[in-house]
Amino acid sequence: MAIWQADLHRPPLASNGGEPLWEILLCSEDFSFSYGATAPQAAVNKAWVTDQITTAVAKAGILPDRIQVFRPQALSLLTTAAGPLGIAVEPTRHTPTLHQWLRQRAKWYPTQPNAIPIPYNPLHIESPPPLPVPENLWGGSPSGSSRWGFTALAAYDFEQTLPYEPIPLRHLPASLMPAQLGLASTTPIPGVVVDAGRQAMALAQWIQASAPAWLSYVRGEPNGLILEAGLCDRWVFTTFSDVDVAAAGQRFEQRKQASSGLHFLLVRPDDSGMTTTGLWLLQQLPLPQ
Repeated sequence: MAIWQADLHRPPLASNGGEPLWEILLCSEDFSFSYGATAPQAAVNKAWVTDQITTAVAKAGILPDRIQVFRPQALSLLTTAAGPLGIAVEPTRHTPTLHQWLRQRAKWYPTQPNAIPIPYNPLHIESPPPLPVPENLWGGSPSGSSRWGFTALAAYDFEQTLPYEPIPLRHLPASLMPAQLGLASTTPIPGVVVDAGRQAMALAQWIQASAPAWLSYVRGEPNGLILEAGLCDRWVFTTFSDVDVAAAGQRFEQRKQASSGLHFLLVRPDDSGMTTTGLWLLQQLPLPQ
């Protein structure tokens, strides 16, 4: 399956007439292929984007099965433009090759004669304030420590157990498996386990539909667990003030650093350990530099 990564953004460049330029970038996952083009803002529409994708396809000699997009503002136009070509567009925060290319270009733009001397961060995405997870999904207050908890599994144990359980809702990308990331078999993979009772399936379906990206422990008054989802959504998964839970949250973050950001979220109907409703293997991305 051929997967490309794409961006449509406004770089710090202007046309000869002083008009702001927009840029489309397309590349393969391994960066064996790349394509870029610019146009004045007034010229950037569905037809222009479709033409650029068509030109890139001709240059690459292959039609991608999917194009991944991380920028919310670019998603709609790229989706509309790629549709007539039969190319699916996938919104995802995980476009590492494109991110690296954008960092390189951010250093190149100021060297160009048509550069605009303005502050520029190619990976900056505006995120709204976090919203609480709908109360009805928890079946009551989620603040009690008996309803959820931090945990960890050795990388080997994770790969040999959870992926083989009959879990209705799951997200276990092969590229995120501990061995694929080069983690030692004994590396603790941190996780969060939620015992959601009768609401387990409703909560798991909501998580799945929200496209979870990663979880973060945040210190505060009270402390919180934030779920990053979609391209820029943020949710207050739960809040707590218990000092022992806060200490576990700090260990969760420390373990994430040691596991290349890898962690998991598990939702089950009860605390028997016999059933699981949803499982997501997640990876926190480094902050944009």
